Amino acid sequence: MRYYLIVGEASGDLHASHLMQALKSRDEEAEFRFFGGDLMTAVGGTRVKHYRELAYMGFIPVLLHLRTIMRNMKMCKQDIMQWQPDVVILVDYPGFNLDIAKYIHSQRLKANLHSPLTTHHSPKVYYYISPKIWAWKEYRIKNIKRDVDELFSILPFEVPFFEQKHHYPIHYVGNPTAQEIREWKEKSGKREENTSSTDKVIALLAGSRKQEIKDNLPAMIEATRHLADRYDIVLAGAPSIEPAYYDPFLKGSQVRLVMNETYPLLAKATAALVTSGTATLETCMFRVPQVVCYKIPMPKLLGFLKRHVLKVKYVSLVNLIADREVVRELVETFSVDNIRRELEMLLPGGEKRDQMLADYEVIHQRLGESQAPDEAARIMIELLTIER
Repeated sequence: MRYYLIVGEASGDLHASHLMQALKSRDEEAEFRFFGGDLMTAVGGTRVKHYRELAYMGFIPVLLHLRTIMRNMKMCKQDIMQWQPDVVILVDYPGFNLDIAKYIHSQRLKANLHSPLTTHHSPKVYYYISPKIWAWKEYRIKNIKRDVDELFSILPFEVPFFEQKHHYPIHYVGNPTAQEIREWKEKSGKREENTSSTDKVIALLAGSRKQEIKDNLPAMIEATRHLADRYDIVLAGAPSIEPAYYDPFLKGSQVRLVMNETYPLLAKATAALVTSGTATLETCMFRVPQVVCYKIPMPKLLGFLKRHVLKVKYVSLVNLIADREVVRELVETFSVDNIRRELEMLLPGGEKRDQMLADYEVIHQRLGESQAPDEAARIMIELLTIER
């Protein structure tokens, strides 16, 4: 079968590459074409565009690159219809991907309208790693119900949101991040627990986008400066960011940059400062106590958004999965002093360290042991085979 995949950032490239491997293991005739990255390219198939050409986040960057975004969108739509895949698999990245889903649905309707008695080839639309509409833009559920044939979730709390609240059946397949870390630990022989580590490392995970790094990294560096004589302060470089971008931030500090070594870094870290996103879950999976730091331009605005727009109490996946505060989130209260104070309580001997490590076990239990890409691939192929 023919599979067309679309991702918009590094994490999507990682998850999609594992899904492609799982599809290949079950479908010997699998053909891939995709908007993706280096990891997907390594699996095989034809890359149409690299995700770096799509990844514009925030109002101003999107506005400045609107012509490029629209050109990529048009190219993607045309390429899908020309290649005629059996299925289009969308991976996160809702701003782009939901528009693609809408287009495919419209083409399906148009074909049926013009020739109602003729069977037309129209690709199915599967969404792997569902859009986080439970956080905001919940109105998108109407588009998802209309345009997406099957939705694959990697977060357990999404099941009641979609199925009970919105009466839209989905497939919970397990969490790929949890699986990827389990497999990495098995291959590398790394310890499962961090509690007895003698390493003296503090990890900084400052985000995967330039604006996040610019907003968060200076405060992270300043909050750990007084610990540089006792700990190795190490920054995990994001795969989509060139190393030179970090130079101005690191100048005059003792912080050390490592690229493409996030898992090895977390495997030996004593504690971590982390921006929101998948990194908070990765840090939890490695059982590293963490402070979530996320600076926003207008902190008071967040309070308003929480009351009137946002649908969730937390910004980190760890707290969302636990449905309570396991890790401290410094968003409205973001400051160097607060980061420093919270971090010190998580270092060995700190009053919050043991409780956080114990609370992490709830997250591990709720995510379970499912092999997410394998389970998703199995369901996808079964559905596509039935529909042929």
